[in-house]
Amino acid sequence: MRRGLIRSVGVVLVAIAAGFVWQVLFGGDKTAGGELVASRPVAVLGSDSEPVAVAADGSLLGWFQAPAESHLPRLPLESPPKGGRLAGPALEQVKVLAATPPALRPYVEASHFGESGVEVELTSGVELLFGSAAQVARKWRAVAAVLADPAVETLDYVNVVAPSRPTTGGSGHTLPPPP
Repeated sequence: MRRGLIRSVGVVLVAIAAGFVWQVLFGGDKTAGGELVASRPVAVLGSDSEPVAVAADGSLLGWFQAPAESHLPRLPLESPPKGGRLAGPALEQVKVLAATPPALRPYVEASHFGESGVEVELTSGVELLFGSAAQVARKWRAVAAVLADPAVETLDYVNVVAPSRPTTGGSGHTLPPPP
């Protein structure tokens, strides 16, 4: 009887010692847990028959079946990169598209990388010239201000490379309807 009691006390002491070691080594409450991070698709690439969705960080969302009539803007890549993640000019475009204000998303048709950097095409044909993805939130605010100006009825482009001084030009395209 006494051996059983000693054995039980020994097991309890080993358990307490193991807990102490865990506490010291791993710093407190380190329970195993998981976190699900959902990526919102911001663009698609590929052919009309098999479009591939792209997340804001440039990763390809193979789990997301983008419908052929998707309202996501198109990137000019015909096939996905082998590494499963965009880089370079394509990633710059995705960063700009990811920052599109919700009210303007339905009007964004596509993105290209031209002489002036990232270019976004609206469904009405108006081109938005961003340059890089730097200060992208300020650049989208400048675009929204130009498009909301009642004095502007038609134009071809809005240049927000310098967001504090947006420029416009042309008169060949009407503005998208207000949201």
